[in-house]
Amino acid sequence: MTNQWSREELQRAHDNFVETANRCAEAGEWRDWANLFTEDAHYVEHMFGEMYGREEIHRWIAATMAEWPNRAMTSFPHAWCSCDEEKGWWICRIENRFRDPGDGSVHQAHNLTVLHYAGDMQFSYEEDAYNPANFGPVVGAWLAAFKANGGSAE
Repeated sequence: MTNQWSREELQRAHDNFVETANRCAEAGEWRDWANLFTEDAHYVEHMFGEMYGREEIHRWIAATMAEWPNRAMTSFPHAWCSCDEEKGWWICRIENRFRDPGDGSVHQAHNLTVLHYAGDMQFSYEEDAYNPANFGPVVGAWLAAFKANGGSAE
């Protein structure tokens, strides 16, 4: 198989994906992130199921991230990524990080994400795999720190 995209294009698309996810999480508006997917994209989310197409992906992410405490996850730094330049695949460990609870502590849990690049700065496939049991203690610790620093459920 020949390389369809340059390493530079693959990196720009990935960097744009990271920046857009963080910007959308901070703003609580997910349209720009959903627009990173092709019209016929396939999204596999191991806890929430499968979505088909950009609009279904948008409906799911907007509703899910509007819920408490999900909306307190305001950044998704990539701890590491590996790119298959020949096939256009990215595999990344992504931290799901909650905003500062008021004491400077960091609360996050990771997932493994697989992305397939489709060209034109869009992805045709995403799959997120994680252990939900790892998220529970992180959410509990963040909520405790948030409340201890004067926060209340929104």
